[in-house]
Amino acid sequence: MANTMKAAIAEEFGKPLQLKEVEIPQPQAEQVLVKLAVSGVCHTDVHAADGDWPVKPNIPFIPGHEGVGHVAEVGSHVTHLEKGDHVGIPWLHTACSRCEYCVTGQENFCPTQENTGYSVNGTFAEYVLADANHATKIPQPLESTDAAPILCAGVTTYRGLKETHTKPGDWVVISGIGGLGHLAVQYAKAMGLRVIALSRTPKKLELAQELGADKTINVSETDPGQAVQDQIGGAHGALVTAVSTQAFHQAVSTLQRSGTCSMVGLPPGEFPLSIFEVILKGIDIQGSLVGTRADLREALQFAAEGHVKPAIETQPLEAVNATMERLKKGEVNGRVVLTMS
Repeated sequence: MANTMKAAIAEEFGKPLQLKEVEIPQPQAEQVLVKLAVSGVCHTDVHAADGDWPVKPNIPFIPGHEGVGHVAEVGSHVTHLEKGDHVGIPWLHTACSRCEYCVTGQENFCPTQENTGYSVNGTFAEYVLADANHATKIPQPLESTDAAPILCAGVTTYRGLKETHTKPGDWVVISGIGGLGHLAVQYAKAMGLRVIALSRTPKKLELAQELGADKTINVSETDPGQAVQDQIGGAHGALVTAVSTQAFHQAVSTLQRSGTCSMVGLPPGEFPLSIFEVILKGIDIQGSLVGTRADLREALQFAAEGHVKPAIETQPLEAVNATMERLKKGEVNGRVVLTMS
């Protein structure tokens, strides 16, 4: 095995990533080294590289957290993974396993967690280190390219939909039909929900319809809250995947009394709520943070069984900066997956 690898490195916030040859890291006792085949590109990678959020990564670092490949080296204490295993590297790099969140199945809220491509180096590289307890086996017959977007976009929307507390037959509004939203439509349909898709882009609404959305609304032409209230009397749940504060207002306005708005999109800044409306309608506002290992296994199994298939465009690692610029402009239809070879 060569001593160096190609990696895309964030050396300064707000600047293009630098493609460089760096030393291949070596796994410690409870880690594995994974030779990556692909990595999805998430809007979180843009926020990380631009330093948008209050807690910023330490630069320099390698972004990326939707990597899939095969185990190349195994740490001395690892017994459940072997060389050659097909694994995914998700956002949750590791958690403490001891706090009240970890021991109650809420490890995604562990206050001392490490995150791939944020607090530890990520998957925009030919190799990556992973905590062996968080590297997730990819179920057959799922291919690497199809598995990559499930590791963040998929599990995030799957968990977010569960947090709406909707049940089969209920109406759910999905705001934003991008890398997350186009998967949310498919998970919602597989879960027996009726779907209303919101977007300002006609092509994305067409994609939502192709994926099974029962209704679509172009929010640049129609007030979605008024339309949903008029058509069905309000939705039981709403999932916000869009990265604009206006989308949060719109989603809340679509809900019926006692509805739940689950939020997974993370635009910079804040958004105000009408306290009067929230209280009088008994609306629940629910934040949802990616998902647990159990959520990820379930999300991957949906995809392995053919219920969910990401809309994918492949690009080489060298196209990472152009891809991130397109994400900023809302020009990605589905998910871009970078190839490492």
